[in-house]
Formats: sequence, C-alpha cells, structure tokens
Amino acid sequence: MGAVYEKVQNCLRCVRKKTDFVPKAALVLGSGLGDFADNIRVEAELGYEEIEGFPVSTVPGHAGKFVFGYLQGVPIVCMKGRVHFYEGYSMEDVVLPIRLMKLMGAGILFLTNASGGVNPSFRAGDLMLLTDHISCFVDNPLIGPNLDELGTRFPDMTAIYDGQLQEIVKRTAKEEGIALKEGVYLQLSGPSFESPAEVRMARMLGADAVGMSTAVEAITARHMGMRVCGISCVCNLAAGMTPNPLSHEEVQEAASAAAAPFTNLLIKSISQL
Repeated sequence: MGAVYEKVQNCLRCVRKKTDFVPKAALVLGSGLGDFADNIRVEAELGYEEIEGFPVSTVPGHAGKFVFGYLQGVPIVCMKGRVHFYEGYSMEDVVLPIRLMKLMGAGILFLTNASGGVNPSFRAGDLMLLTDHISCFVDNPLIGPNLDELGTRFPDMTAIYDGQLQEIVKRTAKEEGIALKEGVYLQLSGPSFESPAEVRMARMLGADAVGMSTAVEAITARHMGMRVCGISCVCNLAAGMTPNPLSHEEVQEAASAAAAPFTNLLIKSISQL
C-alpha cells in the first residue's frame, strides 16, 4: 500500500472516531459561500486540525471544517473551506479531501468556487455551470505512482462534469428563475491574480472563467469514479477587462451578494439526488 493511500486511510480512521456518518454526496464550498452550511441539519462537525495529517485552510473566508448532515433529506458531507495549491501544500494534500470524502461513501461531488470572468458577456455575481475545464497550467493530481485502490492509471476525462447533474442544475435554475451561465473554467495556480495578458490567453484558449481551484479536484474525483458537478460564482471581471484593480475582499463581497440565489440553486439541485 502506497504512502499516499495510507495517509488517506489514516485520515478516514480519524474521521470514523468522531462519526460513522455515510454521505451520498459531497460538497466543497468556495470563498464567501461558507454560510451555505447553515442549511444543513447537522449530525456532526469536524475541524480539519482534528484529523491527523490533514491540510488546514489558511485563506480568509474558509472556515476549515467538515460538516456532516442532511440537506433536504440527502445525506451529505460539506467542506466548509478548501485548501489550495498556492497555500504551499503538495498537490497530493490539495486533493486529499476529495479522496477522503469518496472513502467516506460519497459518490457525487458538487464543487463550487469564486472565479474571475473572462467572457466579456459575464458580469460580477453571475453563476456559471461548468461544462468543461482547462487544467494544464497546474500539476496533474494523478502524477506519481497510481493509486490502484482508487482508480485506473489513465482515467478518461471526456465527460468530467456529469451530464445528468448538469441537467438537474439547469432545470432547477429555470424553475427557480435563477440566471445561469454555462462555460469552461481554467485553473491557474495563484495566489496572484491573472495578468491582462494571461486573461487574453485564457479567452483565446476558450475559457469563460478563471480561478485557483476546482479542476484538480474534479480530475481526482473522476479518477475514483465520482460523478462531478461544478458551479462557479463569477465574482469579478478578470484583469484588463475593467480599469479596476482586483482584491480578495472584492471576491468575498461579490460571493456574499450572490449567496442567496447560489444557495437556493444548490439546495434545490441536491434535493433531487
């Protein structure tokens, strides 16, 4: 058994000392969206620092704990805050939470994030359903010895984001009167925001939004056979698209302003699982 897999198993043992809750779905909450967890009928909570060897969130707006419970009757585990590659963690640690939630029992993964819009038709506060992603600017999370216990050496990425889950989200948005964009997400490493030239490059490559997370998590989940859905809150227009400088505070404020429709969309979508 490889060291990476043994580390995940050890984290699972730590979790099981606290709770034997088995989720059907897993949810990762991005910047400014942590209050979504208030809608969960909580069965247990576990701070990341309570799990031996688990990476701890260091970014403002990321509380850093697992919340276990029921959302509209669906058993879920919610990550209230994620860890990022730019925090200095290895890519193995960045995606460790995804592997851990799969081993807890989750077969479906909802990924959310705050992003910068590079599609000129987008505006701050827009919600975007991920239809695909570009991840080649960050290390692939599957580099290294394959974890045969979790998945195949060369996993297919033809349909990273599950078509049926996308249909649920689109139908829910229509029923609830929530404006929903669709597009391709490009992950860069951060923590600096993208330069205007990098934003122009992203547009040329076919991206609609850029950010510093999510794609590597989706790859890891697909490697394990999880069904993945991604929704992004476009919190600002990326560098060079407006004369305004960018800041993390702006991202948090925009995410908070969009929290109500985002929360409604997630609740109603997950309830249909």
